[in-house]
Amino acid sequence: MKPRLLFPATLAATLALTAAADTPPAEQPLTPSGVVESSSPDDWRTPDQDLLLHLRTADGEVIFELNPAFAPAHVKNVQALVAERYFDGLSIVRSQDNYVAQWGDPNAGSEDARPKGKARESLDGEYFRKREGLDYTWIDSRDPYAADVGFYRGFTVGADNARAWLTHCYGALGAGRGMEPDSGSGAELYVVTGHAPRHLDRNVTLLGRAIAGMEHLSSLPRGTGPLGFYETPEEMVQITSIRLGSELPPEERSNLEIMRTDTDTFRNYVRSRTYRKNPWFLDETGSIGVCNVGVPVRAAE
Repeated sequence: MKPRLLFPATLAATLALTAAADTPPAEQPLTPSGVVESSSPDDWRTPDQDLLLHLRTADGEVIFELNPAFAPAHVKNVQALVAERYFDGLSIVRSQDNYVAQWGDPNAGSEDARPKGKARESLDGEYFRKREGLDYTWIDSRDPYAADVGFYRGFTVGADNARAWLTHCYGALGAGRGMEPDSGSGAELYVVTGHAPRHLDRNVTLLGRAIAGMEHLSSLPRGTGPLGFYETPEEMVQITSIRLGSELPPEERSNLEIMRTDTDTFRNYVRSRTYRKNPWFLDETGSIGVCNVGVPVRAAE
């Protein structure tokens, strides 16, 4: 059978097809993946290996980036604890559903507590810093916990007129403390594994955030004790080691890069997450929470 040739039935149809061919295609809606794919190398930064914390268990590795701009004393103390190999062989002692996972010395406060070596026993809380002096990227968001919210070098930030602080979004790394505000040291750490507990902002020192491997902490079995603490040593997950990236052999170091949050590309990324130009979405919210942006992280090429 010969192929059929289809012709427009009228001159009007012919003209319509010609006009359509001459019309440039409509601009494609901005999507998060499209922004990432169209980014340039200058839109990404490589984190400092001295500020990368590698937590290893039998199940895998979690990588955190530390933030000395907001918690310099705690970052320095954690680095000292890592140098002392303080965390090696300790345990993840708590996994509370929709909240946090926590690790440290199960014998803390007793005669059997592990010595901290050259690290300090306690620190003043670093709950916020002056708003001035850092180049933030603010976003348009109706946030219930802060007058302004945005980003500093990939970290989520809240602020009022005078102060700025890191926010308790998924993956945020904090230093546990007791009732006294100066009772933390970084020897007891926790990470947010559930819905953002923003009521903790400015009440606990945040010193970093997870940039890879969070699935190894968010999927831990939930503790059966109060607040999700494990009740027996058998339930606890042993920490194989915690190392700074700079301590690792070159072949074991991270090759991750993080999208810069002070660029037009990142602003486009936030817009693409705010206005979902996707046929699946029936109703665009036109708004976004700071914890829902999700700064892109990728392996360097």
